[in-house]
Amino acid sequence: METVYEAAGGADGLLRLAGAWHARVMADEEVSHAFSHGFNPQHTERLAAYWAEALGGPMTFSTEYGDETSVVRMHSGNGPHDEMDRRAIACFDQAMADVSLDDAPLRQVLHDYFAWATTTTMSRYHRSADDVPAGLDIPHWSWAGLVTGP
Repeated sequence: METVYEAAGGADGLLRLAGAWHARVMADEEVSHAFSHGFNPQHTERLAAYWAEALGGPMTFSTEYGDETSVVRMHSGNGPHDEMDRRAIACFDQAMADVSLDDAPLRQVLHDYFAWATTTTMSRYHRSADDVPAGLDIPHWSWAGLVTGP
């Protein structure tokens, strides 16, 4: 069975999606605030590698950039930000249209993954990045949702 990663166009498809999402959030006055203190110049490539690994692709993010702990710490300690999360998800949905991801089941799976990651793993530690435990692995997502167990 084809992975979500493969259905989304593999590395190239996710890089296009990450680029479209990044452009959308930078144009959104609420979501762009998250980037107001600067961001890694390779943000789009790193994001695409992260999504690729989470969606059944190669483990490039873990081998070259870090683990889930490093990603979650980067997104932690900023207090609740429900409106920003909602708008980031809307930007993601719009970015899928921007890159012509037209397959409805694929769009739904990608939306569900992004919404879950945004509102669950990335926003779990509102108080402090120091609360994020060490050694977290990148969660994996399949056509059926969150992959649990081996």
